[in-house]
Amino acid sequence: MLSHLEQIEQVEKEIRETPYHKGTEHHIGKLRARLARLKDKIYDSSQKVRHGGGGGYSIKKQGDATIVLIGPPSAGKSTLINQLTNAESKVAPYAFTTVSVIPGMLKYQDAYIQILDVPGLLEGAKEGRGRGKEVISVARGSDLLLIMTDVDRTSALNALQQELEGAGIRINKTPPKVIIKIDVAGGFSIHSNIRQEISEKTIKEVAFEFGIKNGEITINEKLNMESLIDSFSTSRVYLPAIFVINKIDTKKDNQIFPNKIDSAVTISAESGVGIEQLLEVIWKKLSLIRVYLVRPDDEPSFNNPMVMKMGQSLKDLGEKIGTDFLNDKKAAKIWGMDAKFPGQEVSLSTHLRDGMQVRFI
Repeated sequence: MLSHLEQIEQVEKEIRETPYHKGTEHHIGKLRARLARLKDKIYDSSQKVRHGGGGGYSIKKQGDATIVLIGPPSAGKSTLINQLTNAESKVAPYAFTTVSVIPGMLKYQDAYIQILDVPGLLEGAKEGRGRGKEVISVARGSDLLLIMTDVDRTSALNALQQELEGAGIRINKTPPKVIIKIDVAGGFSIHSNIRQEISEKTIKEVAFEFGIKNGEITINEKLNMESLIDSFSTSRVYLPAIFVINKIDTKKDNQIFPNKIDSAVTISAESGVGIEQLLEVIWKKLSLIRVYLVRPDDEPSFNNPMVMKMGQSLKDLGEKIGTDFLNDKKAAKIWGMDAKFPGQEVSLSTHLRDGMQVRFI
């Protein structure tokens, strides 16, 4: 019986050899769905091994958020984590210095942000080259990726993104606006008010390949083949990322970085150039905010900060304070720009805003 990897090779070969046109769309869609399902199985089995005690590459998340540094060997990741945190990651001018995960803790804007330095990521990482599967496993559990290279290898940023995408990590994307409901009988139906370029036959073939014979799918955006398959796959994760180009102090001002990604942050981890800008981008990408607790007998102040995420509510804040904190709390008073007047009483479903001062009542 063929292994999952051998089956993947066979399916990839058939996809390459099948010419794409309208008549083969549903067949290629079925093959790509089969490929995604096989990769899901590999991911699921690796998770069972890791959580069953056979891994050793699982990292306990600490602080308000976790960042993973991703990059080729010798890109300066160890220097950067030492610049940002209290970590002591070994630094040397040769490849594969980092042979395990090195954690560090960054304190910024009252937030404690865990940063993990992992071994350099190589082409073929998703197949396991150079500890690739372990690195990708750690990356999948992060809140933000710093995808980093140096000025002499800027093309690596695109290669790294492709490697991560191939492992089911979607960079700076949102999940497809698709709702899938599975039933035990009744057939399969498709609902959408948006004209789709993909045929209903292809959508059904993809659903059947993922084992869904009965149910309905509601599509609320225009899909391509990738996003259609992503909506069914169980191993897709959607992560924000920052692209970083290091060692800019080794280039003259008038030198152009080939293959540079326009949105990349340029730094020198060794000298500290660009680090403050990088910290500001990290804060924004993590969507972190600060709210300030006001004790019952105190005046509003900025003395008791708590770090939360944009979009969270007062209820989320109360639950973070403690499991039983909200037992006798029904509302809150707020101060700040979002308050209609100082001390406005609001429900616990109210969304938090940066700088909000809160007293639970």
